[in-house]
Order: sequence, then C-alpha cells, then structure tokens
Amino acid sequence: MSGTGTPSTTATATRAEYCVVACAEAWRDAGEVLASPMGTVPTIGARLARLTFSPDLLLTDGEALLIGDVPAVGAAPGVVEGWLPYRQHLALVATGRRHVMMGASQLDRYGNQNINCVGDWARPKRQLLGVRGAPINTLNNPTSYWVPKHSTRVFVERVDMVSGVGYDRAAAAGPAATRYHRVPEVISDLGVFDFETPDRAMRLRSLHPGVTVEEVLAATGFAPVVPDDVPYTREPTAEELRLIREEIDPKGLRDREVPS
Repeated sequence: MSGTGTPSTTATATRAEYCVVACAEAWRDAGEVLASPMGTVPTIGARLARLTFSPDLLLTDGEALLIGDVPAVGAAPGVVEGWLPYRQHLALVATGRRHVMMGASQLDRYGNQNINCVGDWARPKRQLLGVRGAPINTLNNPTSYWVPKHSTRVFVERVDMVSGVGYDRAAAAGPAATRYHRVPEVISDLGVFDFETPDRAMRLRSLHPGVTVEEVLAATGFAPVVPDDVPYTREPTAEELRLIREEIDPKGLRDREVPS
C-alpha cells in the first residue's frame, strides 16, 4: 500500500520540506497563541505558519522575548514586541494559550511520551532529559510531537516511563486531566499521525511522498490504525518553498535534521 495521488512538486521539494509543511499545519488558524517548537524543522514550520496562514501566531526567540518579525533560523530578531519571562511563560501554559511541539524518546499508541529514561525506573539503561515540563504541557495546552527519525526504538508498545500524558492515562485520571488535554498530531520523517479514532489510538493520517505504509509499519513498534486510502502529506506551494529556502532557512539546516 502507498499514499494516494502524486504531488506535482515531489521532484523539487525535499523530505525535510514536506516535514516543515506538516509541522506548519499543526498551527493552522491557531489564532493568538504561543508556538513553542522544539527542533529545527518545527521551528521552521512555526515561522512558515506565521508568514502564511497563521499571522496572529506568537513566536519567541527561544529565551525570553516575543518577536515581532520572522527572522531566519539562528538570526536575531529585528523587532521585539514583548517580554516573556519564565513566570509569564508558565502562565500561558497553565491557561492553555500555547501549542508546544515537543520531541520524544519514546511514544506509544495512545500518545504517552517518554523523555526521562530508557529501561526499568529502578535501574535504567539510559538517563535522558528528565520529565521536564511534559506533564503540565500535556494536561494544560495542545501538545504535538516531532520525531525526526521514525523507528521502533521511538514508537513503542509501552513507554518505559510516562513524561507526557497520553489519551488512555488522561482518561483514567478523570475530568481534571482530560479537560484541556489534547495531542493534535505526531509528525515524523515518514508521515503524519493523529488520534482521531474511537479509542484514541494512533492513526496514520498521511504519508510523506516516497514513503509506503509498509515502511511505516516496519518502523513502528505497534500497529497504528491505517485507513484504506492514506493520502500524501500536502505539497508545499511555490511561495512556501521560497519562504523556507530564502527567508526562514537559507542555510539549509532542515536537511541536517531530515537528510534527503
């Protein structure tokens, strides 16, 4: 099985650029919320969204400033429109006015994320970042995930430790946990996934051009829901490609995260 239809720009747009567009779509029509992308491709995606279909999106310099322009990745902003100290950032999180796109060392079929450790909690094989802000992220504002290397090491049947809360655990915790909990999308270098299924299990929503369903299944440690006809991730427009290549990421940093 493979995706339906053949994008006209497949020969010109790279895999990384399809990933950028997929990340940008996570913030489509988001309104005046703070985008918190983690990773090069999500950062480019958030800036692309701001320059195109989500003009009210709030962006930061990655530290403590709200930026009023959209500089190239790695460049300093030319316009600063606000001060966003840590305490104020947390207030945005707690009130749901942020959509964060985090990374994941492990993800399971219900969207539970692990960035803390690999192996048994009492004697882990590897120490990672720590839980960080993942619990409050997932329970208080939309939290999507970006996985630059889709593999069975990341997409696992059961995470070794829950950092970000998935749909099954939020439901088990009750209304206090589910009120604002939402995991809109998971984007990897192979495709786009969501949880729009009756039991909130992960579903393959689109394939990046050149990827087959069989490849996704072989690289996933559980069986995601696969519709009968899986479309391709939408192609970048000519203007989006220009913005990505000339204004947002002229140094081609996206290709280091997702090689062609």
